[in-house]
Amino acid sequence: MSSAPQLRSLHRPLVWFAASMAALALVSAAGLVLDDRVLVGAPIWAKPFKFSVSFVAYALTLAWMLSLLPGARARRVGWWAGTVVTAASLGEMVLITTQVVRGKQSHFNHATPFDSALFDAMGITVVVLWLAALAIAVLLLRARILDRATAWAVRLSSLIALAGAAIGFAMVRPTPEQLAQDDPAIVGAHSVGVPDGGPGMPLTGWSTTGGDLRIAHFFGMHALQLVPLVLLLLSALAPRFVRLADDRIRLRVVLVASAAYAAGFLLLTWQALRGQPLLSPDGLTLTAAGAVALLTAAATALALRSPSPSPSTPTPTPTSASASRQELGA
Repeated sequence: MSSAPQLRSLHRPLVWFAASMAALALVSAAGLVLDDRVLVGAPIWAKPFKFSVSFVAYALTLAWMLSLLPGARARRVGWWAGTVVTAASLGEMVLITTQVVRGKQSHFNHATPFDSALFDAMGITVVVLWLAALAIAVLLLRARILDRATAWAVRLSSLIALAGAAIGFAMVRPTPEQLAQDDPAIVGAHSVGVPDGGPGMPLTGWSTTGGDLRIAHFFGMHALQLVPLVLLLLSALAPRFVRLADDRIRLRVVLVASAAYAAGFLLLTWQALRGQPLLSPDGLTLTAAGAVALLTAAATALALRSPSPSPSTPTPTPTSASASRQELGA
């Protein structure tokens, strides 16, 4: 895996955005302590805190991935795509924080024309962000990165992250209960089968009584960090385990890890859409999870096998005539 780039080679708007989100995370943490307001069953500052922490990791990882792009043209296109991601993400966080200050729900809120306008603007920022991230993924797919394991780690993780982000589009669909109302104030939901704001897990707030699309959304988006971390771990272990020094083996393990991650993402999405809590899986979900685990273990064992040596060019054997001449000359 290539060494970490110098700070000046990273995408500066994304780095500055990450720094601003770190500051917002501190402000939100203070809000969690000092502000006792509760909105939709959670402390009102919980959403900006979770979003800001997530954006710190997302922005820094994307800045690193953009630094891997070879060629002036790809870097220029990547810089503009990263800048669009920065602007869209910043716009989304400004809108979320504005609603927190107002004491209003930011997502799915159509209670007033102003609330509806803010949520519609938020939807535009999300679409723009996703399209810019798609452009970066295409650049990474086309880029000729010398280390193959690194290349496929960033390519596959960016594609899984795009799928994870797309789960957000499913959340804006009205629920059956909302469709039954003439003019609902809230249109869309995180939860499936139960209303938003019910009993939830500590810290995350994910529903413990029904499905929750935020789980797959979170898991999928953070493939951007976790899949490259697998490669980082392999590189760190390579001095102790000679087999991991082989780039072919590292590539195999990255491919297996990416496939397992994608399968886990699909499983979490399927579980949520069936209205099933994360910590209360049924037999079908457990069977599918067990199959994914067994296949991953078997594929990992195969990936760690030593590659077959490249066939060497055989030494040409002397013909009978040349052999006779050698014997005569002996």
